[in-house]
Amino acid sequence: MHHWRRDVVELAALFTAVAAADGVANLIGHGPGGTTLLLVSAVVLAATAGFHIWWSRRHGHAPPVTDTGARPPSEGQQAGPGAAGTGSGASTLWRMRTTVKDEPGSLAELCTALAGCRVDILSLQTHPLADGTVDEFLLRTPAGLAASELSRAVAAAGGGDTWIERADAHDLVDAPTRILGLATRTALDAAELPLALRQLLGRCTIRQSPAGASGAGGPEGAPVEGALEDTVLRLRAPEGGVITVERPYLPFTPTEFARARALVDLDAQLGPRLPHGEDVLTLPEGNEITVRRADARDLEAAREMHERCSARSLSLRYHGPVGDADRYLNHLLSPRYGRTLAVQTASGRIVGLGHLLWDGDETEVALLVEDAWQRRGVGGELLNRLVAMAAEAGCESVYAVTQAANTGMVAAMRGLDLPLDYQIEEGTLVVTARLESARAAASTTTEEQHGDRLPKD
Repeated sequence: MHHWRRDVVELAALFTAVAAADGVANLIGHGPGGTTLLLVSAVVLAATAGFHIWWSRRHGHAPPVTDTGARPPSEGQQAGPGAAGTGSGASTLWRMRTTVKDEPGSLAELCTALAGCRVDILSLQTHPLADGTVDEFLLRTPAGLAASELSRAVAAAGGGDTWIERADAHDLVDAPTRILGLATRTALDAAELPLALRQLLGRCTIRQSPAGASGAGGPEGAPVEGALEDTVLRLRAPEGGVITVERPYLPFTPTEFARARALVDLDAQLGPRLPHGEDVLTLPEGNEITVRRADARDLEAAREMHERCSARSLSLRYHGPVGDADRYLNHLLSPRYGRTLAVQTASGRIVGLGHLLWDGDETEVALLVEDAWQRRGVGGELLNRLVAMAAEAGCESVYAVTQAANTGMVAAMRGLDLPLDYQIEEGTLVVTARLESARAAASTTTEEQHGDRLPKD
């Protein structure tokens, strides 16, 4: 409908223009010198058309103007995922914390400074303080931008007490998602609490002291609501005693303290719990064994296994008087200090124990296999599973303390096919396995399963 109307209008305009031109030509042509005037006019029109074509071709490559005029163009750069210069080429991820004044415009000034360094702000968290705000950023910067340059730019924009460290792809998960994942892991497994606190708070040392222990302070050492002392957190452990978290390089904020206390409260509400998974394996000789998680409820069965072990096996495992072996079991079987795997026969008897122990910011592995079941693959099976658990938990390495005479443990560590470091001091051998390749394999498995996966036991 609209097309034929437009065509009729255009045709009418064309006839009108032709009629007007004919009238003008007749008027001029019949006057004195009319023919000459028409020729001169034709030449002028042709020259004007030629100049217009030349001018258009000369300036035809200029970019079109797309600004609508709604606002003046920005003279600076944006700080954010769309910032220029970081969309392509090498870049570096950083985690940064800085303290700014709690005043309008303080954060905007800081973001402008980051934009001037061609920095993308991938995420931002704020931690309110009494006299300011701690802003925590995840940044993507050009590869050539040094941490010192970034720190100077932040200081010039009003940031103080700035802390910067390298980040990796795991930090790209937003904070609420990460915290919910840690809460889920804690809810499923009581042994996850120390690991969840470590992943929540970054590189830190976590220790738990039983009630009344020296240095723990007992009930008076940690109020029910906990205590925040700059770089130290103290929280009341669900079963008594104190959980102490130390991070000397970076003070804790009230927000972090509240998150940590919420995890501990969740653990206290749920009580003792372990995953129910277990695997039935067939040894090369044909015997079937079950590998499962163990805790303090297996204390009596573990003591019975001690009674069946030789004095030499207990000495190699505990590095002390054989009679003291039983007193370690309460600690070893507590999920507060790590994870324990038990090997159980078809008759229900425990014949092997493997421990993954959270030792501050390090991780220890330890094995004990009943004499009659040694050199049958039990120890190797336990060790491989413990190392896989450590890799999934994000540990960088695990170490075993033994003696050079304990050839079974040394062989099991060598069977991991991981880089090993050996240290010998006064007859004690410390073998450390670095888990870079194991962590990479665990990360690949997680990605293939589309998302974070809970540690499988």
